[in-house]
Formats: sequence, C-alpha cells, structure tokens
Amino acid sequence: MEIIKTPFEGLLVLQTVHFQDKRGGFQKLFNFDFFRENGLDCDFREFYYSVNYRNVLRGMHFQIPPFDHTKLVYVSKGSILDVVVDIRKSSATYGRCFSNVLDERKGQYLYIPKGFAHGFLSLEDGSIVNYAQTSCYSRDHDCGIDSLSVGFDWGVEDPVRSGRDLSFEKLADFKSPF
Repeated sequence: MEIIKTPFEGLLVLQTVHFQDKRGGFQKLFNFDFFRENGLDCDFREFYYSVNYRNVLRGMHFQIPPFDHTKLVYVSKGSILDVVVDIRKSSATYGRCFSNVLDERKGQYLYIPKGFAHGFLSLEDGSIVNYAQTSCYSRDHDCGIDSLSVGFDWGVEDPVRSGRDLSFEKLADFKSPF
C-alpha cells in the first residue's frame, strides 16, 4: 500500500496492492499493521455498500461527536466522483472541497478522517461504493450538508438525490461542532 497525501490535513488517498493477470484481479484493501504503523485509525466498526445508477448524487454525510468517525471509501464496480468538504472550524482548509475519481481499475480509495462531510456522484450505472467506518450508525448524530451548497461543480444539471439529502442545510448555515 502507498499513502498519497492531499492538501487537507489527514485526508489521504490510499493506493492498494493491485494485481491483474489472466485470471482477473486481486486487491489488498486493508492491512492492520500498515494502518497502525502509519498512525491511521484502524478500529472499523461498520461496513456498508451502495449500488448506484448514473447521476445519483449522495451526500454530503457525516456524524457529529461523539459518534463521528473515520471513513474508508472505495469502489468495487463502476466509477464515482468522490467529494469531501472540510468542516473542521480551526482547519486552514475549512469549507474547501477535495475531489477524486474512484473506480474499479485504479486501485485507490479515500481515507477520510473525522471532521469531513462526504458525498459522491455515480458516473455510471451499477457503481458499487463500499464504506468502512470507525463508529456505528447513530440516528441522533447523523447529519449532512446540502451537496449543491458546497461550491463544487458536480458536472450534472439535475442529479438524482434522496429526500433526506435535499433536506440538509446549506454549508453557509452549518454550525460545525468539529
């Protein structure tokens, strides 16, 4: 595995061990010792995946303390435009976005520390997005920010969004607990 730093403190792109041969492909997505040796959270409590149609926009999601979490995000099929927003008040990158295309071929995934909102746009039908989190879901601590209010050009005019995601407040109105 390889760590690729971003301009955002703690936000990392991780390059997996990725093998391809005549049988197909193989990726090592997680290694406890590698995470521990590099000071990364590695106490994952829940794993999820979603299957998405093209132009589905999910996010921007996070949980507030004490159920905030570090999240790993990777794509096992298809591709997405993955976006995070720094919502840590004392951060030099507060309110700024980072984006990266994740797909089944690159062998990369995102390590998203506490204090970031996360969302993505599915770039093709059937994109499977996998998540691991260091805390369990808590309805009372589950939050979000309107994905169209974060100053990012998603590249689609009318993305498909859930009623829940449409109800989130705008970033400018958000009072961060981070």
